[in-house]
Amino acid sequence: MSPSPAVETATLADVDALLAFWAIAGENDARPSDSAPVVEALLRRDPEAVLVVRSDGRIVGTVIAGWDGWRAHLYRLAVHPDHRRQGLARVLLDAAEARLRALGAGRFDAMVLEGNDRGASAWAARGYAPQPEWRRWVRPAR
Repeated sequence: MSPSPAVETATLADVDALLAFWAIAGENDARPSDSAPVVEALLRRDPEAVLVVRSDGRIVGTVIAGWDGWRAHLYRLAVHPDHRRQGLARVLLDAAEARLRALGAGRFDAMVLEGNDRGASAWAARGYAPQPEWRRWVRPAR
């Protein structure tokens, strides 16, 4: 059995690679466009929030484990299409949940787009379920 891949934190040097990776592997419907300044701001504010797995130096999996001091949010769980079904999402979520638990989280929430069946099944396999009492409301900041 091969060892689990190493999970690392992304750095400012990874911003372009993250954006390129999410364009290929991310669920991008109904999502505001990502930009380098936004990802850079996240990494400056919380340098350990973006977790990645690499293969041959290239990012092949990500998850953002956001903590606002009160709630734990998981975003951008994505695995490159050529690396799916190898347990990378599990490894990333293990690391993300451990990080958030260490920060004091008592519950995790995950953002999953309606109609993203592959994403929904991955989250369900981890024990996550939709919370029917809540519906997300959004408004552009600008």
